[in-house]
Amino acid sequence: MSREKAYLQMLESTAVIQWNIAMILEAKAVEAEKVKQWTHHHIHARAFDSHEDQLKESLSIHEVIVEMVEGLTKLENGLYSNLKAVLGSGEDEGGGDFGGDGGDGFSFGDDSK
Repeated sequence: MSREKAYLQMLESTAVIQWNIAMILEAKAVEAEKVKQWTHHHIHARAFDSHEDQLKESLSIHEVIVEMVEGLTKLENGLYSNLKAVLGSGEDEGGGDFGGDGGDGFSFGDDSK
């Protein structure tokens, strides 16, 4: 398999993964709305013996949300590395369409100009 075909396959796979991530995020948004409604009705001072218990329950809910966001961030960073390898490869070969010295390439925010 040629390098170009391999890069194209990587990009196609990345697009499929991004689509799946979009579906996951959509489902998580629906789930988050349900959790919000549940917490509004069940996580209040009358449902707990002490303020400390209420705080612990709220923190455990937030911890789950933060873990999910961290997992998605790690996944996106992995995809970013793949895209950077594909798009940055043109520089090694004299600057292809994606990122040569022409200044019209994509910027990922880590350029030190």
